[in-house]
Amino acid sequence: MTIREWPEQERPREKLLTKGATYLTDAELLAIFLRTGIKGASALDLARILLNRFGGVRGILEADADEFCQLRGLGLSKYAQLQAVQELAQRHLLESLQREDALTNVALSRLYVKSKLRAYHREVFLCLFLDSQHRVIAEEELFQGSIDSAVVYPREVLERAFYHKAAAIIFAHNHPSGVAEPSEADIAITRRLKSALDLVDIKTLDHLVVGDGVVTSMAERGLL
Repeated sequence: MTIREWPEQERPREKLLTKGATYLTDAELLAIFLRTGIKGASALDLARILLNRFGGVRGILEADADEFCQLRGLGLSKYAQLQAVQELAQRHLLESLQREDALTNVALSRLYVKSKLRAYHREVFLCLFLDSQHRVIAEEELFQGSIDSAVVYPREVLERAFYHKAAAIIFAHNHPSGVAEPSEADIAITRRLKSALDLVDIKTLDHLVVGDGVVTSMAERGLL
């Protein structure tokens, strides 16, 4: 039986329209995205196969093109659509930060940097440049590799801060190991950056360390 033959109140799309997206399971949401199934399997069946194959939603979103397209019924078109959906979600979060006080709305800041950095298999250093109202002006991934004094250059951070006319900055970087504990190197380079920025009256609001689903605030730890 295809989804179209199901009772209307049980169809994922109709359920979303009448009850809202939060009432749907992961499989039902994914089925709406897939739209069609394959021979012998509805879109919902295919969604369940995908979730099982990749271990959940996160595994699907982080799969590369080759992994994703190995499953029958999928292809580069679906993969491109999925990447576009992810990028739209990240841009929505960034636009929200551009309208709100990032220091007050810490949860939103954490959600954004987590969505941006957690899938990287290498360390990436991100800067959120803020105005005097602590709204995000711009974000840039400035450095890659192990976060220490040999990689992160205060002069480059200052140059980009001046370029954006930033009044404050939030730093963030990921730990591919999944452990969100700040290392001694993280603390040392953060303090070097803060000292350099203090000289030109640019505030360092926080340094967020992204692990596997966890984000640690160095400001909350008293490490700035």
